[in-house]
Amino acid sequence: MRPKKQFAQYWLRSGKVLERILKAAELSGGGDDPTGEGDRVLEIGPGTGALTRNLLQNAKSVVAVEIDRYLCQKLRQKLGSEENFWLLEGDILELDLDAALAEAPPRFHHINKVVANIPYNITGPILEKLLGKIAQPVPVPYDSIVLLVQKEVALRLCAKAGSRIFGALSVRVQYLASCELICEVPARCFYPVPKVDSAVVRLRPRSHEPAASNPEQLERLVQMGFGSKRKMLRNNLQSLIERDRLSELLQQLEIDPQARAEDLTVPQWVALSNNLA
Repeated sequence: MRPKKQFAQYWLRSGKVLERILKAAELSGGGDDPTGEGDRVLEIGPGTGALTRNLLQNAKSVVAVEIDRYLCQKLRQKLGSEENFWLLEGDILELDLDAALAEAPPRFHHINKVVANIPYNITGPILEKLLGKIAQPVPVPYDSIVLLVQKEVALRLCAKAGSRIFGALSVRVQYLASCELICEVPARCFYPVPKVDSAVVRLRPRSHEPAASNPEQLERLVQMGFGSKRKMLRNNLQSLIERDRLSELLQQLEIDPQARAEDLTVPQWVALSNNLA
């Protein structure tokens, strides 16, 4: 099966990487009882089904969402007889998952984990679909999300404050989830070989402490703060708060008044937002 550029398809062909993904997912099948406990997995872009087969062997159920009609036909031929496999044809960004699964057996409802090798060209929108926004997190968060993504994005997701790659995406995602880099994946592990390396990350959604008292304000603050990374924070935020007042507030919070956006930790961003009048 030839990968299609329009869908940003790259087939993972490393058994070792598949093992690392499965280990990171920490899956439980829940036994043979269809009403028993066990992990119900969402896979985005199953492709040829290499990861899917392994998920089916380790989870209670797998719901796979594939946009490529031809691949859907092949997946039905290969895996259609598996009792714990359910295939949805469509675009994950446009799909109402609960509505699409309304007629599926109960074992496919209440998905609690995501494991996927996602299309790199829509990584941002997929993260928002799975986590939500600072101002509007998903109502029922997943237990864990294990994704194979572009290495550059993985490093940004897991970056620490003070790093040059710590940015608005880092703050938004880390406010909604803990982030862990599982392993790096060289480009040679894929067919065709992409121009970039990849990495596996694990996100564990959780409520941030301390929480933002005004999540919409925090969202806006982060966007403005990282508007120009070379400028000091007090310059980027001057349309929102007068520079001298901001300098006083930064000193009050024990933050360097000359700090740039990437210098603030996520808790400091929350504290700054919560202390703004």
